Parts: sequence; C-alpha cells; structure tokens
Amino acid sequence: MPLVVPGITDNSSDATQLWTNKLVGKTVSEDSHSETNFCKKDLPQQCRVITPGMMVTKDFKPDRLNVHVKDDGTVSHVQHG
Repeated sequence: MPLVVPGITDNSSDATQLWTNKLVGKTVSEDSHSETNFCKKDLPQQCRVITPGMMVTKDFKPDRLNVHVKDDGTVSHVQHG
C-alpha cells in the first residue's frame, strides 16, 4: 500500500477546494438545487453532513467528504477525511 500524506501525495486539497467553492454558504437539502441550496444526491457517495453537536467517528478516510453545517443549516466548511 502506498504512503498517502494528506495535502502532499494526494489530491484531496484540490477536491476540498472544489467542494468548498460549491457548498460554503449554501444549505444542503434532500431534493432541491438552486443558488442557495445544494441537493444531497449530488454529493459524493462517501459523504457525511455534520451538524453542530453531532457525534462522529474519528476514523480517517481520505475519500470521504465531511460537510459541516451551522445551526441555521448553512455550510460553514468542508474537509476530506
């Protein structure tokens, strides 16, 4: 298995920036897609939407997109892992 160092030997930072540009400031909804909403079905298969106070595992999966939302439902930031 090759050594993967996040941000150095993989392209997750490029993908993270792409998803940051697409999602930050928008809400994630079940079925609609607009300038202010992003539909969950358009997110990568390995994705989790993390709400404030939600318990999550600490396991690192480089291909998993973590979408962090604020109390009002808007995306604050995204990260891979």
